[in-house]
Amino acid sequence: MNQGGAHIIMDIHGCDPGKLDDMDFCKNTLEGAAIAARSTIVKTAFHKFAPQGVTGFCLVQESHLSIHTWPECGFAAVDIFMCGREGDPQKARKYILEALGGEEVQVISIERGKIPSCEKDS
Repeated sequence: MNQGGAHIIMDIHGCDPGKLDDMDFCKNTLEGAAIAARSTIVKTAFHKFAPQGVTGFCLVQESHLSIHTWPECGFAAVDIFMCGREGDPQKARKYILEALGGEEVQVISIERGKIPSCEKDS
């Protein structure tokens, strides 16, 4: 069967609250991760909450990367979903973890969209 995509879900605890509350830092981190993963950025959208926190999405041709932060808890929830053979979601994962520098990370990896009818002969 053809694997439609890889979905990596990360809960990152013990992050620097200043980084998590900096919308430009979060945007640059997701964009850098997308580039590191060899994916094509289509559009980004980020929002800074008052009094704190950031939510952002980086839409890529291969799917998306997202981040939701709780600076007051030193916590970030990150999703990386990439379809196709070109992008490397593991490189995006490593890039984000290095940038955020969390002390404790929980990672779940899911294979998504195994679609037999989309299987192509090589």
